[in-house]
Amino acid sequence: MVVRMKVHNVPFKETSDLQRQQAADSLVSGFAHSPSDWDNTESAQSEVDQFSTDPARDAFAALSGSLVVGWIGRIQHSAHAWELHPLVVEPSRQRSGIGTLLIAALETAARDAGVCTVWLGADDDFGGTNLFGTDLYPNVLEHLAQLSPATGHPFTFYRDRGFSVVGILPDVDGVGRHDILMAKRIQ
Repeated sequence: MVVRMKVHNVPFKETSDLQRQQAADSLVSGFAHSPSDWDNTESAQSEVDQFSTDPARDAFAALSGSLVVGWIGRIQHSAHAWELHPLVVEPSRQRSGIGTLLIAALETAARDAGVCTVWLGADDDFGGTNLFGTDLYPNVLEHLAQLSPATGHPFTFYRDRGFSVVGILPDVDGVGRHDILMAKRIQ
């Protein structure tokens, strides 16, 4: 996809207080469809603040001028693995290539750090796949083999950028609300 406006990525540590507030606001608006995510400014600001205080976390912001239009974070779980968490693009700017640019920035940083794998959890707590509302036990992997999108689930976005479905955590957001695990080899 082609980015329709000039956007550049900056390390989160170079953002201003106002830009970090914009990043928090984007979590609320960008995840409004997902009931288990950030539903208020306070919880979103707490998430953003962790990327300034926790040395295992880092992030990149996508700026259009001085406005934060999206951001991506990472959590270091080991010397070889980072969790991509979160990735959000302002709803009015989605499908313009910003998410792809943010993933590319994160992957470059991962390669430079010697990271082998980037992984993520793509929650389905809103009916975005055919597995939503399904009791996956006792044949969890059989159900996972039938995974397909229902309406706009982000796992297709990540799959199209080289991530593979590697598992599922049943019921982590409530009964029938699962977390689809995805990963990508970086090195």
